[in-house]
Amino acid sequence: MARWGLRAKSLMALVIACLIALIPASFLGWRVVDGVRQHFSEAYVTNITQLNRERILSPLLRELALSKRLANSTVTTDWLYDPYDPEKKAAFFREAEGYRSDFSDHAYFVAAALSGDYFFNDDTKPVSVEPRYRLNPVDKGDAWFYETLRSDAPYNINVNTDVRLKVTQVWMNIVVRDGVTPLGITGASLSLNRFLNDFVRSGTTGVTPMVFDASGAIQAHPNPALIAYNSGATAVANDKTIYGLLKDGQGREALDRIMAQARETPEEAALGWFDLQNRRQLVAVSYMPELKWYVLTAVDLSAAKVIDMRWLWFAGVGVILLIAVLLLAFGLAVERLVLRPLGRLQSSARAIAAGQYDVALPEGGLDEIGDLSRAFGVMADKVRTHTTELESRVQERTLALTQANQEMAVAHKKIGDSIDYASLIQKAFLPARQMTQSLGEHHFVLWQPRDVVGGDFYVFRADEENCLLGVVDCAGHGVPGALMTMLSRAAIDVAIGQAGLRDPAGILLNMDLALRSMVEDAQLPRTLATSMDAGLVYVDRAARRIRFSGAKLSLFASDGVQVVEYPATRRALGSKRPGDFINTDIDMSPEWTFYLVTDGFLDQAGGEKGYGFGMTRFRDMLRQHAKLPLSEQTPAFVRVLAAYQGDRPQRDDITMLSFRFE
Repeated sequence: MARWGLRAKSLMALVIACLIALIPASFLGWRVVDGVRQHFSEAYVTNITQLNRERILSPLLRELALSKRLANSTVTTDWLYDPYDPEKKAAFFREAEGYRSDFSDHAYFVAAALSGDYFFNDDTKPVSVEPRYRLNPVDKGDAWFYETLRSDAPYNINVNTDVRLKVTQVWMNIVVRDGVTPLGITGASLSLNRFLNDFVRSGTTGVTPMVFDASGAIQAHPNPALIAYNSGATAVANDKTIYGLLKDGQGREALDRIMAQARETPEEAALGWFDLQNRRQLVAVSYMPELKWYVLTAVDLSAAKVIDMRWLWFAGVGVILLIAVLLLAFGLAVERLVLRPLGRLQSSARAIAAGQYDVALPEGGLDEIGDLSRAFGVMADKVRTHTTELESRVQERTLALTQANQEMAVAHKKIGDSIDYASLIQKAFLPARQMTQSLGEHHFVLWQPRDVVGGDFYVFRADEENCLLGVVDCAGHGVPGALMTMLSRAAIDVAIGQAGLRDPAGILLNMDLALRSMVEDAQLPRTLATSMDAGLVYVDRAARRIRFSGAKLSLFASDGVQVVEYPATRRALGSKRPGDFINTDIDMSPEWTFYLVTDGFLDQAGGEKGYGFGMTRFRDMLRQHAKLPLSEQTPAFVRVLAAYQGDRPQRDDITMLSFRFE
C-alpha cells in the first residue's frame, strides 16, 4: 500500500476543499447552462417545425388546388361519365395537358370508375391517351382506388408505390363526382425523392423531420423504409406509424395530447419529450388542417449542435490552472513551516526506534512542533525504562503460552480421535452393505452429515424377498445428533420386535413409546431436544405394493412427468404429545421411482438471496431426473444441490433414500 506523507495529505486536503466548493458551483452553473440550452433547443425545434410546415403546406396546397380544379372541370366530368366517347376523351386530355405544365412535377393521373382504365402522363414519356393498365377490384395493389371511391372524403393525399408504373409518388387523389355518384379519381403526383429532398432532409445532425397523417401513418421520413405507402386506402402496420417509433410503445397518450394541442392551435407548435427511435428527443408537432397532416421535428440534443458549448472548455481550463497555482503555493508553505522541522524530529525518532535512547533531539521552537519535540524526549526516557521491564515479562509469558499450547494440542487430538472413532461406529451400524447385497441397482442412498458425525441415518431390514426401508432425522447434528441416533437405533430395534416389519405405522408408534420411556428413565433436561422425524416403507415385491408411514417425513414418487407426495403425520417421534400413525398402501409401478428425504436437503440455503432449496425446486429436480438409472441420480442430485448452495455452508445433515423395482 502506498504511503501518504504529510505533504501529500495536505495537498489532498486542499484538493478536496476545492472540489467541495466546486461541486455546488458546478451544479448551479450547469443548471444555468442547461436552462439556456433547453430554451434555445425549444426555440430551435419550434422554428424549424413551423418552417417545415410552411415549406410543405404551400406547394401541396397549390398542387391540391390545381388537382381540384381539374377534377371539378365539366370536361373531366363529361368524359368520366362516358369514358368510351373518343371526342370527350380527347377534350379531357387537351385540358389535362394544360394543367400538367402547371403541376410541379408535370405529372397527373386519372382513373375511370366505369371502365377501370388508369391513365398517367409525365415528362419521362410522350403524352399518351391510352390507359397504362386496367384496375382490378380483386387486386390488392388497386385497393386504394376502390377504397377512395367508397369514402365520403372529397380527397386524400397518399404516398404509394405504383408497381406497374414503377414509380413511388405523393398522389393527390381527388374524387370526381356526378352529384353523389363517384365517376373516377384524378389529380397530380409528386416525386417522393423530390418531396423528401425539399421538405424533410434537413442535413442537420441529430434533427429528424417527418410528416404523418391523423391515424399516425408516416407520409414522409428521411428513412424511406418507415413510410406508410398507400396509407390513404389500406390499413397500416404499427411500425409504419409515429407510434411505432416510440420506445416499447410508451408515451402514446402524451403524444396524442400534444397532437390535440397542435390541432387546437395550428399556428403554433406543441412541445414534448419522448423516447423516439431508442433516443430521448425533444419533439415539436405542428398541424396542417388543410391536409389533415402533422409535421413533427425530433431533436436529439446529445447529437444536435443547437448552441456552441466550446466556451465551457475554456472555463474548465481556467479553473484547473487556478487550482494548480493554489496547490503549488500551499505545498511550498507546508514544506517550509511544517515538513522540515518534522523531518528532523523524524530522524531522531528513528534513532530511538533503533535502540539509541541517548540521541540528541532537535531544539524546538515555541510552536506545537517544539512542544512535540520536548514531549518526545520525555517519552524516550520512559520507553527506555519500560523496555527493560517488558523484556523480562515477555520471557515469562512466552514460556507459559508455550506450555498452554502444548496442553491444548493434546486435548484437541483426544477430541478429534474420539469424534473419528464415533464416526467409524456410526458408519458401522448403517446398513449400506446389506442394502447393496439385497437391493443392488434398485436403490441408492445419499448420506451427507454436516459434521464428521450427524443426526441422520437410514434403516434396512430384509424379509426374504421383501424388505423394510427407512430414513430417520434426529434432533441436532454433530456429536449430540450422533448420540441421538444411537438412542433411536435402539428404539427401532425394540419397535420392530414388537410390531414386525410389515407394519410401518406400528413400528413408529412403538418407537415413539420406547423413545419416551428412554428419555424419562435418563431424566434428560427439558431444554434438550430429543424428538426425531422418520419415514418407513415396507416393500412387498411379490404383491408389487408398498406400505408407507411417516412422522413428518413424506414419501415422494415420480415417473419423470409428475411428482406425487404421500404425506406423513405432522407429529415427530418423542414430541410433547403422542401422535397417531397410519399406513398408506401404494401400487408399485415399474415406471415410478420413490424417494425419502430429510429436511436438511429442503432447508439448505443458497441462491442469490439465501433462501432454502424448497419444495418447488425439489419437485422439479425429481421430475427432471426420475427416468435416469438410480446409479446416475445420486451424482445428479449432488450437482443440483451444490450449484444452488454455492459458497454457503451446509446447514444440516442430509439423507436421501430412493428405490425402484422394474
